[in-house]
Amino acid sequence: MAWLRAASGVIRRPDLWVVAARQTRVLARPGWWRRPPFLPLPDRAYLRFRLVTAYGGEGQPPTPDDLVAYLQWCKHIER
Repeated sequence: MAWLRAASGVIRRPDLWVVAARQTRVLARPGWWRRPPFLPLPDRAYLRFRLVTAYGGEGQPPTPDDLVAYLQWCKHIER
């Protein structure tokens, strides 16, 4: 549920939708369409690593502001 709350920050930012779609595609584990839950999710080990490096512990999903800031950074880097 917290991930949906984080995504809600992006829903209110149409200027980040393309960047969010691109990052979803880039971070999705290879062959995601062949394995349940059939969603373009990142590999669990990678996601765990990113959460630990970002927040210093596991189990804490990003806040809406964190996700928006990350996507703004991605958008800036892509230029």
